[in-house]
Amino acid sequence: MSVVIAFEEIINSSPSSSSSKSEKPYSFTAFLIHGLLGCRADFVDFAKSLVSSLSTDWRMVLVDLRNHGSSVDREGLSPPHDTTNAARDLANLVKSLDWAWPDVVIGHSLGGKVALQYALSCAHGDYGDSAQLPKQVWVLDSVPGKVENKSHYEEMERAFHTLQTLPSPIQSQEWLVDHLTNLGFSKFISQWISSSLKKSGEHMAFSFNIDGVIQMFESTRDSDYWSLLEEPPKGMEIVIVRSESRVTWDPDVVERLESLASKENDESRGKASVHVVPRSGHWIYKDEPERLLEVMTPRIASLVQPKL
Repeated sequence: MSVVIAFEEIINSSPSSSSSKSEKPYSFTAFLIHGLLGCRADFVDFAKSLVSSLSTDWRMVLVDLRNHGSSVDREGLSPPHDTTNAARDLANLVKSLDWAWPDVVIGHSLGGKVALQYALSCAHGDYGDSAQLPKQVWVLDSVPGKVENKSHYEEMERAFHTLQTLPSPIQSQEWLVDHLTNLGFSKFISQWISSSLKKSGEHMAFSFNIDGVIQMFESTRDSDYWSLLEEPPKGMEIVIVRSESRVTWDPDVVERLESLASKENDESRGKASVHVVPRSGHWIYKDEPERLLEVMTPRIASLVQPKL
C-alpha cells in the first residue's frame, strides 16, 4: 500500500443518507489543499461553509501536504519534496483507499500549484489508466507561472534558511517574532512563520519540517503551468481566484491571465477563467469567505446533474 498523507473528511449528509450503510452519503468529492507552512485545519471553517452551501451529495477532503501538519511524521514520503511528488501524494491517497477520483481540486498558494500539477499529471496519464481528470481546479491566490526573483520571495527564502540555525528550544511565538525582526525580517514574515509554532511538551516546535518546506518552496516558485492554462484538457475548468495585491500579482501576469480568460470557448479543450476578490488579502478563504463562496458555490453546484 502506498504511503497515505494525513486527511480528514467533512460530509454534509442528510439523516436518511447517513443512516444507510449500503450507500455512501455523498456522490461528489472536492479536495482542499493548504498553503506553505499551513495544515488541513486552515480550511476547516471554509470547507464546512462550502459543503453546507452545496447539496448533500458533496464530501470535502482536507489534506496535510508532505512536510506539513500530521503528515510530517509519515514515513515513506521520500524526496524530492517538490510539487510533482506532493501532487502524487493526492493520487496515492485515492488509490490506497480505493476512492473515486475527486471531481474538484481546490488549492491555496502553494496548494494551488500542487492542484495544477495534479491536474497536469492526470492529463499526462502519470497516475495510471484509472485516473480521472478533475472537472474543476480552483487556484486561490497563486501565480500559475514561475515567480521571478523579487524581494518578497527572497526574504521568505532567507527566513526559511534562518530557521535552520535557530537556537533550541524555542521559547515562544513572541520570542521568535522578536528574534526574526531583530535579524531584519519584516513583521509580516516573522508573524506568519511564528504562527506555525505549536506546543510540544514544555517547549514550542514547528508544525512543519523546515528542510522539506524549503525544497517545496523552491519547487513551487520555479514551477510553471501557463501551458496548462493555455490548453486545459477537454472537460476541465481551471479557475484562478486572486486578490488585488501588487506584491503577488504583477500587471503583466494579470494581463496574461485576462487574455487567457477572454479566449473564445473551444469544445476541443477545457477553459480557464479569472475572478478577483476585492479587498482581500492573500488568505482569501479567511479574509473574504462569503465573497469566495458566492463565486465558488454556483460553479461547483453546476457539476451535479439532476437525477432523471
